[in-house]
Amino acid sequence: MQWFNVGKIVNTHGIRGEVRVLSRTDFPEERFAVGTKLGLFTPDAKKPIMVKIASHRQHKNFELVTFEGYPNINDVEPFKESYLKIAEHDLTDLEDHAYYHHEILGCAVYTTEGQELGIISEILETGANDVWEVTPKTGKKHYIPYIEDIVKEIDIDEKKVVIEVMEGLLS
Repeated sequence: MQWFNVGKIVNTHGIRGEVRVLSRTDFPEERFAVGTKLGLFTPDAKKPIMVKIASHRQHKNFELVTFEGYPNINDVEPFKESYLKIAEHDLTDLEDHAYYHHEILGCAVYTTEGQELGIISEILETGANDVWEVTPKTGKKHYIPYIEDIVKEIDIDEKKVVIEVMEGLLS
């Protein structure tokens, strides 16, 4: 089974079993909703501890959550530095032309003329739009903004992206 990171537990919060989670998802309201089941991966564990969200609230830049069956600070103290992940089968469908990062990473990028530019190796979130880091077999990396004028076709099944090269994009 494949797991996808939705947050990292960075600390405890108070004495009633709350943990501070640094969110790594675009859907914190959904991922940390009461009743949601997540895999908790401690730094040295091979298998996750399955936890169920008992409460969720936002505080500053963190998600504060509690888990069913872990009512106090002593129960959650060992969870510091652990990752919260969602199972692949629990991912929800996205609207058209929206993709999960794991679907885009590893895609080969081609120009509309058929020239292969490289593989998408990283996705940088800039606020306005994502920027895809494309690593070629040789040479320097390219940075492709994920905007309609540039990205013309995405085929997740074939792991292929076609882009329109605008002036100055690859220099």
